[in-house]
Amino acid sequence: MAQKPIYEYDGKKLIASQLPKYFPEFKFHNKLAILTPETDIDALAEKQPWLKTDRLVAKPDQLFGKRGKANLLLLDGNFDQLKQFAAEKLGKTFEIRGKKGVLKRLLVEPFVPHKTEYYVSITSDRDHDIIHFSVEGGIFVEENWDKVAHIPVPFDADIDNFDFKGKLPDLGDLSDLVEKFIKGLLHVYQDQDFAFLEINPFAISEDKQIVPLDLKSRLDNTAYFLHPDTWGNPENPIEFPGGFGQELTPEEQKIAELDEKTGASLKLRIINPNGHIWTLLSGGGASVIFTDTIADLGFGNELSNYGEYSGNPSLEHTEIYAETVIDLMTRNPDPEGKPKYLFIAGGIANFTNVKATFAGIVNAFRKKVDALKKANVKIYVRRGGPYEKEGLQMMKDIGKELDIPIEVYDRYTPLTRIVPIALKGGN
Repeated sequence: MAQKPIYEYDGKKLIASQLPKYFPEFKFHNKLAILTPETDIDALAEKQPWLKTDRLVAKPDQLFGKRGKANLLLLDGNFDQLKQFAAEKLGKTFEIRGKKGVLKRLLVEPFVPHKTEYYVSITSDRDHDIIHFSVEGGIFVEENWDKVAHIPVPFDADIDNFDFKGKLPDLGDLSDLVEKFIKGLLHVYQDQDFAFLEINPFAISEDKQIVPLDLKSRLDNTAYFLHPDTWGNPENPIEFPGGFGQELTPEEQKIAELDEKTGASLKLRIINPNGHIWTLLSGGGASVIFTDTIADLGFGNELSNYGEYSGNPSLEHTEIYAETVIDLMTRNPDPEGKPKYLFIAGGIANFTNVKATFAGIVNAFRKKVDALKKANVKIYVRRGGPYEKEGLQMMKDIGKELDIPIEVYDRYTPLTRIVPIALKGGN
């Protein structure tokens, strides 16, 4: 499962569209607006007149919490106060938990007066989902975690006939309503391939309507093709944003989009674009160990990227991934002609086809051979797994064919050994 967080706006829209199928009593107001630095708020209010008539809440929608404590919350404001709040906050740089970033997005919705705040979340374990519920929601739920009810629900359980009420706190005349809400929410969670869902808090209005106030959620992004009518619509797919302060480069964004289209794992982060050490690593564990080795040997300041291609990616996807890394590392050759190092390494794969993935990398070499030579790139390969003999021979052959320096090692050379071989002359 590949868990990706989504915007609160998108999460609420998805819940609002699906929950009534299982919980017909749910009547969401559907009054949601997004403000960015480019938004003409007056023009937006012409299309959504409730912005001028309702009392309002405005908050950042950029994957970070504690917004009230950071003075980034407008509560029970009017339209003029919203305009002033947006002018003061949007496009400005803030530091949240040690990370600096630009506030680019505000979520606006009606202010809902309420007395009691409830908490509900759904997580998944190996063989069941878990409902977490508390009558003490809001910002202090973590301090009151011992008061949270945890209800495991087997994957094959009949949700509609499952006894939630008997496992929940006594809510008096609200018990039936909350039980129906939780059942409906779990249906949506499973049907739409959520990987995590938290509503903290939700309120119950005087007319017995459940209102989600704050929502966080993650989807299994590899299931997008299963939901062409909702969040996987290819013409208007849901967005998986990066964390606050994490501005993706075009290359990182390209690989992130490629990752969303495959069941394999393709990750790329640029650390130092002017560094001399670049990697094409297979496997999450191997990538961590290999990267740590580079740093431990004193070359961390030269490490250019971090990432992985794993989970048996196709030849085509591996080629695109490799080509992207090669483009980055050869963009600015060292002015003194010092070599750059490309490590193509991984552990002993269980099911990744070494020959097929190496064929993708070899195709990238052929396309970029002139750039590789101009940047004085030295290549070191270490890999094991299905079809490793053919794959490693392919790497030896392409080195001779293109006249580029490639040293090839098999499974009998420890994974991390090629780092000192390359960077310290074998010491």
